[in-house]
Amino acid sequence: MSILEEKLIKAISEVIVKKYNIELTEGLVMLELPKDKSHGQFTTNIAMRLSKNLGKNPRDIANELVDDILSSNSDIEKIEVAGPGFINFFIKSDSFSDVINVILDADEKFGNNDSGTGKKILIEYVSANPTGSLHLGHARGAVWGDCCARLMNASGYDCLREYYVNDAGNQINNLALSIDARYKELFGMPFDIPEGGYHGEDIIEIAKLIKEKDNDKWLNAPEDEKFSYFRDFGMQVELDNIKKDLKQYRCEFDSWISEKSLYEKGLVEKSLDEMRAKGLLYELDGALWFRSTEYGDDKDRVLKKSDGSYTYFTPDIANHLYKIERGYRKLVNLWGADHAGYIDRMKNALYALGYEKDTLEVDIIQMVRLVENGQEVKMSKRSGKSYTIRDLCDEVGVDTARYFFIDKALDVQMDFDLGLARLKTNENPVFYIQYAYVRLHSIMNKVDSIKKLDKYNLLTDEQEVTILRQLSLFPKVVADAAEKRSPNKVCNYIYALAKLVNSYYVSCSILNAETEELKNERLALIKATSIVLKNAFNLIGIEAIEKM
Repeated sequence: MSILEEKLIKAISEVIVKKYNIELTEGLVMLELPKDKSHGQFTTNIAMRLSKNLGKNPRDIANELVDDILSSNSDIEKIEVAGPGFINFFIKSDSFSDVINVILDADEKFGNNDSGTGKKILIEYVSANPTGSLHLGHARGAVWGDCCARLMNASGYDCLREYYVNDAGNQINNLALSIDARYKELFGMPFDIPEGGYHGEDIIEIAKLIKEKDNDKWLNAPEDEKFSYFRDFGMQVELDNIKKDLKQYRCEFDSWISEKSLYEKGLVEKSLDEMRAKGLLYELDGALWFRSTEYGDDKDRVLKKSDGSYTYFTPDIANHLYKIERGYRKLVNLWGADHAGYIDRMKNALYALGYEKDTLEVDIIQMVRLVENGQEVKMSKRSGKSYTIRDLCDEVGVDTARYFFIDKALDVQMDFDLGLARLKTNENPVFYIQYAYVRLHSIMNKVDSIKKLDKYNLLTDEQEVTILRQLSLFPKVVADAAEKRSPNKVCNYIYALAKLVNSYYVSCSILNAETEELKNERLALIKATSIVLKNAFNLIGIEAIEKM
């Protein structure tokens, strides 16, 4: 919420309390931005919200409040009552400039807010099996989760970023068997890639690493010893590569939780014991079942097969219980669209164990298509194989690779346009927004200092007022994007501000302003705007470059 909005809401609230002698609940007085600029800068429907309680016509209430509100806030130029009782506020042009000193004082912290204070959230994303490189679907989820965490941290949430490593089960077994086959191939021995195995170049490279390290040691080693070594060695190499790629992509994690560790700590059996104690399990045909139909599922779910092995669902329940055990009562997962049917199953398990239905929230990542010249691209020209995060970052740059994935809502299927991403023109939104920052920085480089003022009364040009208003909205945009887990809102904000900057740069003289006083105030505006752009860039993980 901007400074102006806070002052205005305070003034409205105080007038209502004094005039009608009633208590106002928090959040009752709200301001909106009118879609039509002729309706002022802010509008409120408070008169309609009070109508039933006061037993009065909302338009009459609005008219009763106008004079008192007008006299209680010096920022208001005039107030109009519209429609069934909307109160529209027209703000004095110089009132918006108060935000300049707020920005200059806060600097890199401007935009930070306390909307999430006291809220503890664990957000899990990517969580790809350590059996190969991360691809485009992973890239979209990785940058989205990273930006959500950045926004939450800036909004006061206690937010933990977690990667769940699926290092148990058939996929990891097939990784070990695939490495074994390639290891044998290196010695000219017969080999077979197992069904469901891995054929990528990375498997061959892992086999070469083992040969370089141990030579032929494993050719005649006991099968169980060799299998265990190949599994652990291969998985570590793959995981290290994943971490390296994510670091290049500017996606850091606070916690890496291993599926295997859940078994080693006894957490899987512990979760089954909890479910058994609550009467949620039964045995049938030698298998262990969860009574999930009692919680809305279409059928009961097997947790332990008749051969004694666990289904994927079982350690996943333990994983979520472990998150809660660590003090996180709000869990957020980012899952691919192919996991959509799995959401209710996991929610039901937690609910059956006594937790609220909304303890877990899942955001679904829709599919990504890589296109160029209108045609789908499936193979990287650089590597001759499927595109990975590494390929994309190397080809279009990390900034573009990140921005393109968060510019569109997560629940919408998207086309990543390689041709557009490569452009170094204003058609590329990343170039456009970074160019706006470069322009601001080039101006600041030409001045020695800016005199800070108590008031900036000369910034009355319509473009200046519009920029000031946009700057004042930044903390509110950050808070809203954090709450809704929608970093695309920050992209929208940045692009709108960049558009204002580029227009202002062309049409208004800054360094050659009519007077030194106006020049100083415009420079203060430029500096404040550059701070906000840089802070916004940081929240979506792209660089504020200074030269192009």
